[in-house]
Amino acid sequence: MKTTSGQWPLWEVFLRSRNGLHHQHVGSVHAVDAEMAVANARDVYTRRGEGVSIWVVPSAAIVASDPGEKGELFEPALDKVYRHPTFYEIPDGVANI
Repeated sequence: MKTTSGQWPLWEVFLRSRNGLHHQHVGSVHAVDAEMAVANARDVYTRRGEGVSIWVVPSAAIVASDPGEKGELFEPALDKVYRHPTFYEIPDGVANI
């Protein structure tokens, strides 16, 4: 199964280095299927025994935001005034909420 460019599909690799930590993106590999992607990721990204878990995700399945839409996505919503604590009354005797 090759793409139109003649290469195997690209997979994004996420590695968890120790139990209790989250997976982090470490890179990409080309592979025919998920099993091969895990094997390739293991060979490339865990050569020194680091890692307890590997996730692979087809790059084509990832949807990303457009950096040009940064303002719309990440700026605080000024039109949602109910999110500001100025509309709430603090009961007597309560120092902090």
